[in-house]
Amino acid sequence: MNKRWRNAGLYALLAIVVIALATAFFDKQPQTRESWRYSQFIQEVQSNNVNKVSLSADRSKALVQVQDGNKVVVNLPNDPDLINILTKNNVDISVLPTTDGNDFWIRAVSSLFFPVLLLVGLFFLLRRAQNGPGSQAMNFGKSKARVQMEPQTQVTFNDVAGIDQAKLELNEVVDFLKNADRFTAVGAKIPKGVLLVGPPGTGKTLLAKAVAGEAGVPFFSISGSEFVEMFVGVGASRVRDLFEQAKTNAPCIVFIDEIDAVGRQRGAGLGGGNDEREQTLNQLLTEMDGFEGNTGIIIIAATNRPDVLDAALLRPGRFDRQVVVDRPDYAGRLEILNVHARGKTLSKDIDLERIARRTPGFTGADLANLLNEAAILAARRNLTEVSMDEVNDAIDRVLAGPEKKDRVMSEKRKELVAYHEAGHALVGALMPDYDPVQKISIIPRGRAGGLTWFTPSEDRMDSGLYSRSYLQNQMAVALGGRLAEEIIYGDEEVTTGASNDLQQVARVARQMVTRFGMSDRLGPVALGRQQGNMFLGRDIASERDFSEETAATIDEEVSTLVEEAYRRAKAVLIDNRHVLEQLAAMLIEKETVDAEELQDLLANSDVKMASIA
Repeated sequence: MNKRWRNAGLYALLAIVVIALATAFFDKQPQTRESWRYSQFIQEVQSNNVNKVSLSADRSKALVQVQDGNKVVVNLPNDPDLINILTKNNVDISVLPTTDGNDFWIRAVSSLFFPVLLLVGLFFLLRRAQNGPGSQAMNFGKSKARVQMEPQTQVTFNDVAGIDQAKLELNEVVDFLKNADRFTAVGAKIPKGVLLVGPPGTGKTLLAKAVAGEAGVPFFSISGSEFVEMFVGVGASRVRDLFEQAKTNAPCIVFIDEIDAVGRQRGAGLGGGNDEREQTLNQLLTEMDGFEGNTGIIIIAATNRPDVLDAALLRPGRFDRQVVVDRPDYAGRLEILNVHARGKTLSKDIDLERIARRTPGFTGADLANLLNEAAILAARRNLTEVSMDEVNDAIDRVLAGPEKKDRVMSEKRKELVAYHEAGHALVGALMPDYDPVQKISIIPRGRAGGLTWFTPSEDRMDSGLYSRSYLQNQMAVALGGRLAEEIIYGDEEVTTGASNDLQQVARVARQMVTRFGMSDRLGPVALGRQQGNMFLGRDIASERDFSEETAATIDEEVSTLVEEAYRRAKAVLIDNRHVLEQLAAMLIEKETVDAEELQDLLANSDVKMASIA
């Protein structure tokens, strides 16, 4: 019915246009059919057969009205006596206005304006009636999901490296979508939802694209923030519309990125909660596992904050699996580097294994950015290949910021920074069972006047297990810079350059006492609840669950741990002051000392190792 109305409106508009053009055209045509010679015109005037004469603006023509009512056209010569002759014979004289070819189009447009305006208004009224009285003016209730009926993500599992366990679990989803009979034959059901959990940059979104590219089924992708609007009910409406589209295209994959934007815990507000976000979450819970099953719809969601998600969202039946996409280990980083090195021109000295060992803790996005920064540095240096020098500079740039070689440093400041960084490096190198020193530099980077890099242990980073002796060594190394200033310049000349080091020492010592149970007086007990309300500052504060006496004991134990670290670091620097001065002199001369040079210095010097804590 609505289609017939639209066709009728178009036909009516066409008819009005034709009528208006025809009217303007025929108005333009002259109504006379006879013309006189000028001599005949004068004779008729003198014979009183002419009632009225209309002269053109340029006096070249005249429209003559004869006694019998006919009109005649006369071409006029340049006769100055014409007006006197007409006046003498009592002929009515008038002058026609100036006309040109544009009058036709002006009349045509003016005659079309109001009909067109009327039809445009009727068209919008018909569209509004077609959408229905309950529809939103701008389709707020419609899902904003990007739909790919035949996914062309150009990403497969071959493009995803370093996260083999996550690929294995998601490969089962692809197998089910391709060969569902093999699973249903033994009574197996595919998980309705798969939640990808991991730090930013580890490849969660890339995995979802790879699943779509491998499965070859319709793929719906949307961000969690796109469900929530300022209008109440819009988010829930978008969830319903998304799943209606998915049901009509099942089997399919629905990917929700950053689901924590809509899936946060309910009832956390102080005023209790039936807000828009909670309505959206309730609708999502119902669609995923309500009274009506969604056979063939697989939900893949990604988040880096699983701790804030609602418990009802994480239960089996909605998200049956949680796939941890963690930071890659050495082998994973090597695979990722091989993937991102494909399109880059690398020189023969590039050693990807060495780069992988130098970058513990880097995610896939970090490694991609690292090689890209190296390529940018090579282009800025007018090189045709990316060498190991550019990669090393890029690693330092990513970790600590770009070098500030243009900053002018006085000799006194340069010497102070050299002793400070030499103190860190020497204490770290002589502490038992601590990370080896990678490089020392007194070139300012970012907000730091100088830096000492250590190579973290792969086993410690993968397991997350740090011993008590390691933490004590870490505090001693952090205090090494401040202590070097005290030993060389005296207590009165220490600077504020160790402020970040002191904050790190205090944080490690307090965690040893309150979280790790590494206090002799308090014993193996954790103090301070960490399960506070996330919306009331859980991430920045903990709930106190101990007495004032215990709080005083905690402060005493923290002070004891710091003093012990201070004593050990000071003993190392005093016993090896000659090595400290040699290392500082090397830094003043070269500005950068690498691990090999430091090891040569220690091997050729009489050094005394630190005592075991």
